[in-house]
Amino acid sequence: MTDRISAISDFILQLDALKSVNRRAYINGGERVENSAEHSWHLAMACWAFAELLEDDYDIPKLIKLSLLHDLGEIGAGDTFLYSNNRGNAHIEERESVKKIASHPGNSIRSILPLWEEQEIGESKESKLLKIIDRLLPFLHNITSEGRAWRDNGIHKNQVLKMHQFIENESPELYGWFISKLEHAVEQGWLDNS
Repeated sequence: MTDRISAISDFILQLDALKSVNRRAYINGGERVENSAEHSWHLAMACWAFAELLEDDYDIPKLIKLSLLHDLGEIGAGDTFLYSNNRGNAHIEERESVKKIASHPGNSIRSILPLWEEQEIGESKESKLLKIIDRLLPFLHNITSEGRAWRDNGIHKNQVLKMHQFIENESPELYGWFISKLEHAVEQGWLDNS
């Protein structure tokens, strides 16, 4: 039993590395950038809250698991900024990182890789909600920090629209909220109107 406890302890410490992966979104109105572990926790809580609000018979335990696993691949791959030109291939390196984590001798969670794949492919209603909320959280951080990450990285309105367009088909109500906040950001000068 002591060997198994040591192995799982080692596995848990490996997961702790997600706290060292910094993102570009600023928290608390611009205090500092968040890390991927904070984002994963925030995503899980936000998905849970929206699932309750939307009352669409979501499998909430599964949704929370998908959220917690969502950025696990960043332990080995790092975070890829939403507006990065290298975004198209990020999933390849992240998948390899998740495979490595899942194969750790101390891993007692056998569903890590299949659940990570599910959230990556995005066919279940839980993974679709996760993708929406995952896009809206950094957007919300930009609103509360007066567009700090957008301004730091020279992001324009058309880029934000392009990366959030899919929400219109998945949830017109959330997309309407997004558009109103986007227009407010442009009016305030937090986001370039081009």
